[in-house]
Amino acid sequence: MWLALAGTILQLAVAAPARAQVDPIAIIDRVDRLQRGESSRGVATMEIVTEHWERRMTMEIWSLGTDYSLVRLQAPRREAGTATLKAAEDIWNYLPKVDRTIKVPASMMGGSWMGSHFTNDDLVKDSRLVEDYDIELVFDGEDADGVAVWDFRLTPKPEVPVVWGHIDYRIRQADDMPVRAEFFDEDGELARTIEHGDYAEFSGRIVPRVMNMHPADKPDERTTIRYEELEFDIDVDPSFFSLRTLQRGG
Repeated sequence: MWLALAGTILQLAVAAPARAQVDPIAIIDRVDRLQRGESSRGVATMEIVTEHWERRMTMEIWSLGTDYSLVRLQAPRREAGTATLKAAEDIWNYLPKVDRTIKVPASMMGGSWMGSHFTNDDLVKDSRLVEDYDIELVFDGEDADGVAVWDFRLTPKPEVPVVWGHIDYRIRQADDMPVRAEFFDEDGELARTIEHGDYAEFSGRIVPRVMNMHPADKPDERTTIRYEELEFDIDVDPSFFSLRTLQRGG
């Protein structure tokens, strides 16, 4: 997952031997699945820091494969129940204060989710990296701290309508853990960076517990997602991801 998140979270993998051929597609696919899992449920906090205000939210996240996810706010109390649902090709937002359900058009997938630096697409993982991007290994060696890493460049396929000119992804070789993803616009300018860290074990798997999003044009701002609970391979059916669940919580 994202979801967060729905979000995030692959089986621990052993790095290939140093001289073995690196398969960029396989590695990025594992990392992409790290953010999803076959099915999952988690509780995460989101902290948003901007130039003028700060806020903190708690959310519960469910996911099933790549087609279904649900994010529901638990706190603050005034926004509890606000939710985002992805079911197959459809994405919906529910606003409990006005008891209104709004379908999110494709043109809004790149828009901010709840005022954060994450987008609607980030939260519900509408796109798949290995399907939408050509992937190239651009660095195989040690970073400044002496940690063995791979750097991959992801360039969108011509027929895919994505907003990024390219993505640079750094993966730790020892365990295929994501370290950093840099997103560049169509002019080649850095737009934002996601840093992964605080690797922890949930349900027997090692995953990055924390994701920090930094917009390039506002270096003092950030959005941090931190998982407090995370479980995998839960018993959840596609019928759970319905408008009824979105609106009523079950």
